[in-house]
Amino acid sequence: MLDNQKKLLEIKGLKKHFSVGGGLFNKPSLVQAVNGIDFDMYHGETLGLVGESGCGKSTAGRTILQLYKPTAGEILYDGVDIAKLSREEMVAYRKKMQIIFQDPYSSLNPRLTVGSIISEPLSIHHPEMSKQDRIDFSKELLMKVNLDPSFVNRYPHEFSGGQRQRIGIARALAVDPEFIVCDEPISALDVSVQAQVVTLMEDLQAKMNLTYLFIAHDLSMVRHISNRVAVMYLGKIVELADRDEIYEHPLHPYTKALLKAIPVPDPVYAESHPIQPLEGEVPSPINPPKGCYFSPRCPYAKPICLEEAPVYEEKAPNHFCACHFV
Repeated sequence: MLDNQKKLLEIKGLKKHFSVGGGLFNKPSLVQAVNGIDFDMYHGETLGLVGESGCGKSTAGRTILQLYKPTAGEILYDGVDIAKLSREEMVAYRKKMQIIFQDPYSSLNPRLTVGSIISEPLSIHHPEMSKQDRIDFSKELLMKVNLDPSFVNRYPHEFSGGQRQRIGIARALAVDPEFIVCDEPISALDVSVQAQVVTLMEDLQAKMNLTYLFIAHDLSMVRHISNRVAVMYLGKIVELADRDEIYEHPLHPYTKALLKAIPVPDPVYAESHPIQPLEGEVPSPINPPKGCYFSPRCPYAKPICLEEAPVYEEKAPNHFCACHFV
């Protein structure tokens, strides 16, 4: 399906490391948050990015947007390596790339009205617009996200979590972007509201030809909204494939463990198929294990796994995996 589509993003060997600690006599430690990932994204698709907390999903999304400067690697946006652009040169790409943050309570400035929050990007990227034009455009965006346009004069504390996230979506749409990083946009919302927000995002994607990098923990929701799914573990992508392929024919032991942990709303099935939690803790990104990063927790690990890192390669058509024993 994706072969005939045009590539929007090409991520090659992307790394983001952070220095932490250190002092007068001690060297700082290096947190390898994202440690060499490769994937492509196509115009109009949704790529789901899943994994345990702390695996580097959000850091990867923010590094792609240049909110963090990458330590190494390439970020090709329509063929241009934006990782090498200066701050001034990046301004033109800021209009094309936006983010929806995880927490709708902390991502909105409590001192600004909704109209000011949504129109702020316009004042930067469209300074020719008058204040009234920006407010009018903010009202149009509120209607797009199914909110009353009269809300422009209200403040964030007057809204529920779902309404605040819709305001955050409206802000992301203000500059007419092509690509949006959705950084766990529904994890802080009530279950009853999550489906409404996801449906809204799907409608907006169809109308505006948006491309989403959808970062989430909820594997069932990721399957619903995504075209393809990438599984991340300790800063590396261990498996990537089409949505149905990865859920029905997972290749990597970590992917299999994640899928087995999905609760099933059927007591009879649940009793005969108990959830099997993955044993062990995620190793520290400061000192990742030698060889395969998943080997200390993998039930199928062999001596080679402890010594040699597996190659991330195409194991089946459009199905990529990093494992010695697929």
